[in-house]
Amino acid sequence: MLTWVSLVVSLLLLLLISQKNLALGMFTAAIVMGLTTMSWSSFLDQLAATFSDPSVLSLAGLVGIIAMVGGILEESGEMENLVSNMRIGKRPFLASSPALLGMLPMPGGALLSAPMVESSGGKLSGSTKAVINVWFRHILFLIYPLGPALIASAKIAGLSVYATIPYLAPLFLISVLLGYFFLLRETETGMEYSDEFSLRGLLVPLTVILLAPLVDVMLKTFFNFSVPEYTTLIGVTLSFVAALVVSGYGLSELGQVTKKMEPWGFALIVLGMFTFLNVFQNSGAPEAIGDLSFPLPVLVVGVSFLLGLVTGRIQAPASIIFPIFFARQGVEVVPVMAFAVAYFSIFVGYAISPIHPCVSVSVEFFETSMGNYFRKIAPPAVISLLVAGLLAIFLFN
Repeated sequence: MLTWVSLVVSLLLLLLISQKNLALGMFTAAIVMGLTTMSWSSFLDQLAATFSDPSVLSLAGLVGIIAMVGGILEESGEMENLVSNMRIGKRPFLASSPALLGMLPMPGGALLSAPMVESSGGKLSGSTKAVINVWFRHILFLIYPLGPALIASAKIAGLSVYATIPYLAPLFLISVLLGYFFLLRETETGMEYSDEFSLRGLLVPLTVILLAPLVDVMLKTFFNFSVPEYTTLIGVTLSFVAALVVSGYGLSELGQVTKKMEPWGFALIVLGMFTFLNVFQNSGAPEAIGDLSFPLPVLVVGVSFLLGLVTGRIQAPASIIFPIFFARQGVEVVPVMAFAVAYFSIFVGYAISPIHPCVSVSVEFFETSMGNYFRKIAPPAVISLLVAGLLAIFLFN
């Protein structure tokens, strides 16, 4: 009984506190669960295991560096150069401009892409523009190998990021098609540009962004590092150096970007996630949950979606769902198809959550209402969940 009370209280604290600070929510939940289900020395052992794990420390460092790459590209205007030189037509521009800005973790990023959607959206309704800004801003989270949410979620599930992408790619394509059918078809196809095309403006920031995953893949192909995250850390470090060279930033500008991006916050999220994961797995809660008999499709799709909805996050639901899956199935690695379905379900809940800051700021910017936003995003979201549900039923039956 004590284990269940501890689990419920810990999860409630995680869900409540993570609305303001995800890292704090993770650490608080871990502390409460640890101190109520295990001895003080056992809890300290789990803390030590987390903070001495080179894989976890590397992951924490690289997501902080990714945040800095995003901040440098944002502040130096290189992301704006990239978007403005993508001469691809209005509909692709409406989709790709928020998507490109969403590739890198930037506070207030939805407000950066919102003016681009506004300027190219023409006579589209405010609710349609708001949904475009949110739906396409986050759609690359499904396949971008350097997205912190995908990196951390795959790590928790015991999978390589690159192993998950082929299974997530069809779900990504479905999301693109749904976005086109329900959102982009309403607009005209023509696009006018005030500035001349700049090849440099297109290729330079694109190279900085793509350098990290390219280096990561090459190193993983030709070398066998004892800690797989080392290759990713090398890749994002090279992207960081390239961003500094391209921007010409010195210590003063770098300090301003660091102050704005707060990369330590991203690193603390990772450390909090794995502290919670280690404590959870040794608390007795997995065994208790393993005795529950609700169908796996309900867990992988329904619970994943609800956690994404109520937290407005991806990492927090992943930290809950995958350990439960381990306990239910008695495995140490989540099957990659099950991971794809669960991650996609979390993504759908995350994309429509009113707690998700990008949703609220987009609704405010485009002067629409939350009700209109929900009515507009409901069709692609419902169809996405139906697809995930059918896949889950097929997978587990």
